[in-house]
Amino acid sequence: MAIYLVGDIQGCFNELTALLSQVNFDKKNDTLFLAGDLVARGPDSLSTLRFVKSLGESAKVVLGNHDLHLLAVHAGIKKAKASDKLSALLAAPDVDELMNWLAKQPLLQKIPDIDSSSTAITNINDSSAYMSHAGISPQWQLEDAITQAKFVQTKLSSNDRKTWLALMYGEDPNHWYQANTDIEKFRYSINAFTRMRYCFRDGSLEFNEKDSPEHNTIPSIKPWYELSQTINNTLWVFGHWASLMGKSSHANIYPLDTGCVWGNQLTMLRWHDKKYFSQNAELSV
Repeated sequence: MAIYLVGDIQGCFNELTALLSQVNFDKKNDTLFLAGDLVARGPDSLSTLRFVKSLGESAKVVLGNHDLHLLAVHAGIKKAKASDKLSALLAAPDVDELMNWLAKQPLLQKIPDIDSSSTAITNINDSSAYMSHAGISPQWQLEDAITQAKFVQTKLSSNDRKTWLALMYGEDPNHWYQANTDIEKFRYSINAFTRMRYCFRDGSLEFNEKDSPEHNTIPSIKPWYELSQTINNTLWVFGHWASLMGKSSHANIYPLDTGCVWGNQLTMLRWHDKKYFSQNAELSV
């Protein structure tokens, strides 16, 4: 068996299936971790969701910002943009079933340890590798991230899902130590797990800059992974930051968003030997 981890699909279903064909992915024996943003802006978000859901326990998803926004659109909180190309999905006969499944997915996944000589899973409880869509807040210890991911998942899986989805929008607080209420902790956690790229030097979240670090000209901000102490002892896999194009300055992180929906590639990592596979985009948006 093998564990594969793939970056932001964003409705690029043909590229996903082609990438899985490259490695002869077998859902009976292999596991696919997906770094969030399954939907939006690509040509076939509906087929993407149906396929990932059909994988059952062989798919390990984390939610991204586009996935959460889709849930809010389906709930009537926000309106879909034409550029998100969600019409077919929202009109599908199984859309409610798909949204109920999506809302139950976590913001954080633990990646099992793998014996590189046999590709056998060792003890997952000893694993020190995680996946989230954007990363881990520099203001959090690992235990904080685990706790907050469970807290958010509980709210989104509850009968009050619509209420909590409406509360996730906004950028305040951007500092964890100013998040005092459940609502503030919920919003901060959503932003840290799904929107973060740069942070200010005190670790608080910055929301505007998207360029790669080599093009950043703002001295007051740094990539989150240059401020986090947690990833000095923990491997972290994430998507979200397409301008990184899979490159970083930290040995313990694995950025997987390489901008397939923008005409670049869909990238996948085989965990036991850290080998990368890529599939060129069929069509840019």
